[in-house]
Amino acid sequence: MPRSFDRPADLIDAAREMADSGRPTLARLLAEEAADRTPDVNEATRILADFPGRSFRQED
Repeated sequence: MPRSFDRPADLIDAAREMADSGRPTLARLLAEEAADRTPDVNEATRILADFPGRSFRQED
């Protein structure tokens, strides 16, 4: 069954899996997406703190 990433919690779960498997960059990107989809600023900050590192996003 394919995974869905409809909720921030889905992205956080995937980020944890990536971190556990030695993929910190992908974990950080997933955490950033989860934080973007989280309406509570404090919760978004906490999510990013759980997955430290610099952002690799390319913003305009």
